[in-house]
Parts: sequence; structure tokens; C-alpha cells
Amino acid sequence: MDNLGFETRAIHAGQEPDPRTGAVIVPIYQTSTYAQDGVGGTREGDYEYSRTANPTRTALEEQLASLEGARHGLAFASGMAASDAVLRAVLRPGDHLVLGNDAYGGTFRLIDKVLAQWGIAHTVADLSNVDRVRAAVRPETRLIWCESPSNPLLGIADIAALAAIAHDAGARLVVDNTFATPYLQTPLALGADVVVHSTTKYLGGHSDVVGGAVLTGEDELREQLFFLRNAAGAVPGPFDVWLTLRGIKTLAVRMERHCDNAELVAETLAAHPKVAKVYYPGLPGHPGHEVAAKQMRRFGGMVSFRHADGERAALEMSARTSLFILAESLGGIESLIEHPGRMTHASTSGSLLQVPADLVRLSVGIEDVRDLVTDLRAALGWSQGR
Repeated sequence: MDNLGFETRAIHAGQEPDPRTGAVIVPIYQTSTYAQDGVGGTREGDYEYSRTANPTRTALEEQLASLEGARHGLAFASGMAASDAVLRAVLRPGDHLVLGNDAYGGTFRLIDKVLAQWGIAHTVADLSNVDRVRAAVRPETRLIWCESPSNPLLGIADIAALAAIAHDAGARLVVDNTFATPYLQTPLALGADVVVHSTTKYLGGHSDVVGGAVLTGEDELREQLFFLRNAAGAVPGPFDVWLTLRGIKTLAVRMERHCDNAELVAETLAAHPKVAKVYYPGLPGHPGHEVAAKQMRRFGGMVSFRHADGERAALEMSARTSLFILAESLGGIESLIEHPGRMTHASTSGSLLQVPADLVRLSVGIEDVRDLVTDLRAALGWSQGR
């Protein structure tokens, strides 16, 4: 299966027809428990209780592992549950991690407010600058946590370079690959040790499911993560898993359209007099453009920009679109708009991770891009026809 193309694996990896009925789509095993062959025995596949394992979940884990080039995949109830499991598996009191200075607000909150109570320290650094990353590493550093592209400033980190820094320090590199997806980028092939996803986003792709995943090639780490997930119970239900399986089958074609639309939206915004700055790695002027072109297939469906008239104008504009829906989350087929400082990244207020107050973030969907451009121009106060 590994020698097949991405699109083929997205449809077939972990998706064998049901052996009993021949169903070509993996069934939803909506069960909590399984009949056992005897006391202390289980049926084929080691299924005994669905918190521990479920055949629908196994199919998703095999599918994701194939797409990310990983030996192991584990599905979780949410992206944050997946991130939490990795952090708890790798770190102990007294340890230290390096975090990007434009990380997702929820990840920062988990590290700054929860793990700090365990005595785990962190340093915020610009991950696009390898010298600053090296300077942030301590003898007790056990992990570098990277997003590339980052949320919400679309920063780009050189994953191979960060992996080398981490390994020289005896640490692991974890890459949150949610924005890129395995269709656009495979961090494990670039030297990362662990990949995490919010499968809620592009992988599910239809804004109808919440989930997360961890991918790794390390056998021992997989066992630790499996134990933590079973012990804490952070498992997705079989219907949520099935929705994610269904979404991933069309990931490649959706991502191509997301990228097509985002490129045109970014170019339109860059030429608009009410836009002070556009953050999109596909633009040649983006500081991470060359690195992104090297490690990504294309540049993704997320675009952020700063409103030239400040925070109030950014807030008003965010509420004035008609096709772009004012909402948190991202990666669905529909286009979304949000104000990170007041919404997804409010938890970073007062920290080193503060996002610009005039920043607007777009999740560019797969609608007719002409309609999307018209909607943005109207909301910015420059209405034009097609």
C-alpha cells in the first residue's frame, strides 16, 4: 500500500471490504463491548471494550498512518486531547519545551496554564529563526513544539532544521500538521518524531465532527500514548471516526480547491487599499515562502491579514461578510472568518504570543472563488462586480 499514490491510499488504506458482508465502506461499529472467546481471552484484533479499541477507529488509524508515513496512528476525541497525550507522554516535572511565538491559543493555554502546574517550563521562540531556537534550548529541553504553517500568522518553520536541533539536544520534534494536512506536507519524512492533528479541520473537512490524532514511528512512544488514551478515556466515538474516514477520502481534491481559492484571495487582499499586510506563504514576499515551497506541495487554504484601519475596523469587517461565516474553527468546505485576538487566541492576551489586534483570519472554503472575492471586497468597503 505504501507504494501507491496519496489519493489511492486515502481511499483504500485501512478500508478493506467488510469480510462478513462485503460492504465497501467500513461499518460503524456502534458497540461498547465485545464477546470474548473465554475468560481473559479476546477475539481477533484484541477487541474487548471500545474505550480500548474499536474496529472503526482502527481503520482510521491505519488510514492516517499511511498518509503521514508513520508506523503508528492513534485517534483521539479532539486535537487538544491528542496534544495533551503527547505532552504528558514525553514530559515530566522539571522538563522544558520550546514553543513557537505564534502558536495556537489552545496549545499555549494547555502548556502555560496546565503543564506549568506540573513544574514544566517553556520558552517562546521564533521558530522561523534557527539561531533563536538553538538559543532557547536548555539542557532540560525534551521537546520542540512546532506549527508550520502556524495559527494564525501563517509562519513557516524549516522542519528538517528544527529536527536536527531537537535531536542534537536529545529532544523530540513535534509538528502540528493541521493547517498543511498530510496531502501538502509530511513532517515525519522531514525528520520530525511526532505529528499531531486536529482532525476536526481539513481531515474531517465538513465542520461536522470533532477529533484528533497522533502519528509516530516510535514503538515505545506509541505504547505510552495508547496507555494514556485508554487510562484517561480520551477516545472518539465510532460515528465521529466514520465521519473522519469519509472526509479523508476526498482530502486531496478538496485541498487542491482550497489552495486555488486561497491563492486568489491572498492576491486580492494584497492589492486592496484597506489591507496593511497579508500573511500567506504562497505569496513571494512571505518570509517563509522559499522554505514552504521546499517542504510543502502547495501553500494551503488559510489566509490572515491586518486591516489598515485598526482593530475596530477589523472587528466590523469580520461581522460584515455574507458568505464568509463569522465562526471559530477552520478547514471545512465553507469559508469562515474570525478575529483571532477576540476569538481563537483570546487566551494569549498579555503573553508573548499576542496576535495583532487588527488581524483577521480566513479559512478559505471551496465555493466559487469569484463570489468569495466579491464578498471580501464588499465587506472591506470596496464593492466591485465580477
